[in-house]
Amino acid sequence: MDLTTRLGGLTLANPVIAASGTCGAGVELARAADVREFGAIVLKTVTIEPREGNPPARLAETPSGLLNSIGLENPGVERFCERQLPGARGLGVPLVVSIAGRSPADYAACARAFDEASRQAAGIVAVEVNLSCPNDRPEGGSMTPLAFGQDAAAAAEVVSAVREATALPVWAKLTACVADIACIGHACAAAGADAIVAINTLPGMAVDVRRRRPVLGASTGGLSGPAILPVALKCARELSVALDVPVIGCGGASSAEDVAAFLMVGAAAVEVGTATLRDPAAGPRLARELGALGDELGFASVGGMIGSLQT
Repeated sequence: MDLTTRLGGLTLANPVIAASGTCGAGVELARAADVREFGAIVLKTVTIEPREGNPPARLAETPSGLLNSIGLENPGVERFCERQLPGARGLGVPLVVSIAGRSPADYAACARAFDEASRQAAGIVAVEVNLSCPNDRPEGGSMTPLAFGQDAAAAAEVVSAVREATALPVWAKLTACVADIACIGHACAAAGADAIVAINTLPGMAVDVRRRRPVLGASTGGLSGPAILPVALKCARELSVALDVPVIGCGGASSAEDVAAFLMVGAAAVEVGTATLRDPAAGPRLARELGALGDELGFASVGGMIGSLQT
């Protein structure tokens, strides 16, 4: 099966993408896997100012899933561009930068910095706008990525600001924690998003009953892994039916069958995250296994598999 997939004007060698926050700046994952076998990798979310992140413990395994409360720890966009981006560019794989902020101006400033970086050297192919991380804590009445993603007007304002700040394709990453994700997707597409990513982690909590305390240092975190796959598939389906822009599925994929399910419900590509934490070579393996599965099912191309769900 031809694994080539298209996201608007962007063509990727295969539809399996490393999800943000699970591959660092790429070079970390490259020590354990051939990242060139990914269609693309989404780098860890970056903000204007450095962030220390949340207190430990930051990870907790749950039934069929993983809770994390990293808290958008990052060195800030200026230092990231100076120290980490050059290494990522040397990996030989398309890069998607992920940005977040506490105001539309914050997002725009990050996008502008990466736009300038993309003009100086090749490698960055898109900007993913994080409108859905549940682990950022509000400060002084400011909004969080999750809060932006739960309001259509606020999400559109952020996407519009980013669209004006960069010539790169803009992907809006949405949350399932809304009444109507298609409504949020419509708003983002109308504001200039070239693709919609669905979904991010779901807010969750784990309790140590013997200590009567939360397992995570920040009390709550984001749930990922196979436990959220059915939710992610539903959201990807709703968005792909409702929108004219490409949808990128994300959430719980850990097998070639999972990737195929996302494609069949209408996603044009699939981000793989938690599976990579368990097995750094999972993404490249899923891409290879998807090709074999497509042959078995009689598909000549990924394009033929996309939206092939029969209802």
